[in-house]
Amino acid sequence: MKKRVISAIVMILIFVPLLLAGGILFAGFMTILSLMAMYELMSIREKEKKFPSLQKFLAYLLIIFSSVLTYNQNVFSYTMSYQLIAFIILVFLLPILMKEKSKDYNINDALYLVSSLLFINISFNLITVVRNYDLNYLIYLLLITVITDTFAFITGNYIGKNKLAPTISPNKTVEGFIGGCLMGTFVATTFYYTIIDPGISLVMLILTTLFLTVVGQLGDLVFSSIKRTYKVKDFSNLIPGHGGILDRFDSLIFVVLAFILVMGII
Repeated sequence: MKKRVISAIVMILIFVPLLLAGGILFAGFMTILSLMAMYELMSIREKEKKFPSLQKFLAYLLIIFSSVLTYNQNVFSYTMSYQLIAFIILVFLLPILMKEKSKDYNINDALYLVSSLLFINISFNLITVVRNYDLNYLIYLLLITVITDTFAFITGNYIGKNKLAPTISPNKTVEGFIGGCLMGTFVATTFYYTIIDPGISLVMLILTTLFLTVVGQLGDLVFSSIKRTYKVKDFSNLIPGHGGILDRFDSLIFVVLAFILVMGII
């Protein structure tokens, strides 16, 4: 518990100043986190079979390159270069032919790397895009994530009786899910209505925020399912007491992805 608290304090001391600073400092930090996240996704898969070193190196290189292309983007219509996407597909699929006989690298490996790379690139770059657009929007999304997760844990711990998804995450409960959604919606809606736009339709804001709290918790379950598939407790031990980057950013990633879909409503 002590290790977990110390790690949390260190994370806050690092993250908050960079969040407030924004710009290239925050974008650089997101790039580092995306590299770590890619490392975690490759590492859990490598428990079954190692990826070729060249493909791993290219994955890291392409994450950096993609981040450089989008670090100063500040519009919600996030786009990735078609040339970059085509290059990612080709650079990971064509080597299948050279590795066909050795079985060191096959279509499953290639598709895993392509999908992981696109997922990590889009997710962490979108966090940067939201920060570049307006700090308050990212605070709104962070409040949804943090408050929902916190009160889901508290509610589930004290009154949780009915398991939400026992085969995926045995500790999560229906009561915790509901408690997290309600408190996350209340706090984040209050912040948005007070700080960002007092003139917005309150009903629409509440419904949108509630939707994002639900997606955030479902995102947490998605990552739990991935860990269960590969029989690991955490994605890594990069953060003592907390696991890996994806263990901490699982809900936020899905909240940001969902927010981009519905942001035209609010």
